[in-house]
Amino acid sequence: MQIIHHGARTGVTGSCHEVRISTYGLLVDCGLFQGEEAGRTLNIEFPIEHIKALLLTHCHIDHVGRLPWLLAAGFRGPIYATEATSALLPLMLEDGLKIHLGLDKSQCEQFTRLVKLLLKPIPFDCRAQLVLPDGGLVSICFRPAGHILGSAYIELVLPDGENVIFSGDLGPYSTPLLVDPQSPKQVGTLVIESTYGGKYHQPIDYREQQLAEIIERSMNDGGAILLPAFSVGRTQELLFDIENIISRTLPLKSRKEDAATNWHQLPVILDSPLAIGITEQYITFQRLWAKEAKQRLLSGRHPLSFKQCITVNQHSDHLAIVNRMKVTGEPAIIVAASGMCEGGRIMNYLEALLPDSRTDVILVGYQAKGTLGRSLQSQPDSVEIQNKNIKVNATVHTMSGYSAHADQFDLVKFVAGIEQGPQQIRIVHGDLSSQRALAKKLAAVKPGCEVIIAAEEGS
Repeated sequence: MQIIHHGARTGVTGSCHEVRISTYGLLVDCGLFQGEEAGRTLNIEFPIEHIKALLLTHCHIDHVGRLPWLLAAGFRGPIYATEATSALLPLMLEDGLKIHLGLDKSQCEQFTRLVKLLLKPIPFDCRAQLVLPDGGLVSICFRPAGHILGSAYIELVLPDGENVIFSGDLGPYSTPLLVDPQSPKQVGTLVIESTYGGKYHQPIDYREQQLAEIIERSMNDGGAILLPAFSVGRTQELLFDIENIISRTLPLKSRKEDAATNWHQLPVILDSPLAIGITEQYITFQRLWAKEAKQRLLSGRHPLSFKQCITVNQHSDHLAIVNRMKVTGEPAIIVAASGMCEGGRIMNYLEALLPDSRTDVILVGYQAKGTLGRSLQSQPDSVEIQNKNIKVNATVHTMSGYSAHADQFDLVKFVAGIEQGPQQIRIVHGDLSSQRALAKKLAAVKPGCEVIIAAEEGS
């Protein structure tokens, strides 16, 4: 058995790994390169004739975005994914095809129809058997990873009995919307992400408090609150917390006499057709929610669909709202993609509202090097948006509590919880410094295990 990294070996995007079994291969993820890596070719530069199946950990674009190019190269094998990932995947791919290739609706539907034919949805914790051409059996099992809806780490049992696990992207523990990842009992080889392998997040229970404080200060000053957010995962976590803040605030007379009224009147604008469609799937798959989220539903509240949440589908309506916000400066919470401010409707809001000192921008996710989001984190005097120099008078906030990735503590906890093994750990999906920091910690909790830093290996 050999593991080959075709992406996410030295960075955090373009996840693509191959398990070579004799003369056959299985591909785990086939993601798009983003940020500084975005200049890399989208073409599939490795041989695929021997690839017998594609396994998807989840549907973030840096894990599935090169699927169109994989199919264009001739791949027609089965695509294994969880039920929720299978439901979300066509939405994500259609959005990507429109942005990167400019395909129209008919062309997108033709492509997603092919993807649906190849998809093999597998429920969590159920085993599927893949028969290789030589008769060898590979057992595939998806376990909840807690990253986004449908996200999984993948357990493979190879024909020789070897147990290999790909973590995909692991989520943090104790989030209120999705269940926590549970450590596997036995592992031979573990391939684990390290996005935040050298960092610790703010506590989950602190993020809602911090978000409420920023929004309340912004309401006092007037102006818009811009929340660039990934359409899948981050958007739903934000809506979940905003609904809870509003619900807690309404019955109370807080520090200011009119604070409860302000919260009650504050519009929450979800301006992203993709995020709207993804949120509908989150609602469909309520059975995958964590206990706290299910309890809110039972109490008569809906954490992802509430009265003050206004959805914007039509582009003309989007432009009208941007212009209105620019002219009036009225307070509103605006949630829009993309999360790294590299495209999508958030760009029009940023161009219009960054020069306004009443604007607050809250960055709640990982901002890759080379992205506008990463530039904004340093509170620059100006940035370039759509070939225009835009003055930055807005206040930019960064919150780590909304990261959908496990931090160093959670990653170490996941590995420490493995009862037997692993014999080898391969660290991927992180900057070199993150991979090294995590390797040091994992070597301490699993002495005797071979820990490999993929970024230090030859390609």
